[in-house]
Amino acid sequence: MFDPLKGEIIYIDKPLHWTSFDAVKRIRGTLTRRLKVKKLKVGHAGTLDPLATGVMIICTGKATKRIDELQAGVKEYIATIALGATTPSFDLETEIDATYPTDHITKELVEETLTRFTGEIEQVPPAFSACKVDGKRAYKMARKGQEVELKAKLLVIDEIELLEYSPTSIVVRVVCSKGTYIRALARDIGQALNSGGHLTALRRTRVGNISIDQCMAVEQAIDMLQNAEVVMPQNDNE
Repeated sequence: MFDPLKGEIIYIDKPLHWTSFDAVKRIRGTLTRRLKVKKLKVGHAGTLDPLATGVMIICTGKATKRIDELQAGVKEYIATIALGATTPSFDLETEIDATYPTDHITKELVEETLTRFTGEIEQVPPAFSACKVDGKRAYKMARKGQEVELKAKLLVIDEIELLEYSPTSIVVRVVCSKGTYIRALARDIGQALNSGGHLTALRRTRVGNISIDQCMAVEQAIDMLQNAEVVMPQNDNE
């Protein structure tokens, strides 16, 4: 029996261009209609940017109390980084603002550079992020053209592996701690290569013990929720 009020955990593969809130809203809407309730607690463990896809853990009812525990798990990503150009957001949300030569970049140089990003590192979050500055979201300030100063945070990169290489683009697998911005990592790798860099694709393949092959497409999840045998609420106080 599926009991959304007592608490269930759903693993989905977040689609490209969806916000994390879009996914939560879709699941919540399906469940409130199915349960015939006006309100239901639904949340997610770990935000994914709209331009990223992959593992998203969604909790319902009393399982939302486990969100902090679940999002604290180690995360794995597959990231595509364009070299030779930068953007203000460190990804494709904004236009290229500067270009740099890449003739000096070799596979050996990339592999050597990546070793500098394993272990404990300090990372300055992107200005286009949900971090708060004086109580305001940094991305709201950045989109208005306001100056945003964020402090470096201590993070842990457990593994970083080069999967594909060209002088203008690399694909890396990253295993890292909570709070790591892969966009900022793309920026820092580009700077270390003296070429600039920005993220062009990102897929989260694991959160804690949950891997992408355990996740459902959103439409599969909706179909499951609409057809599963559910425990109906005794009242609508939840």
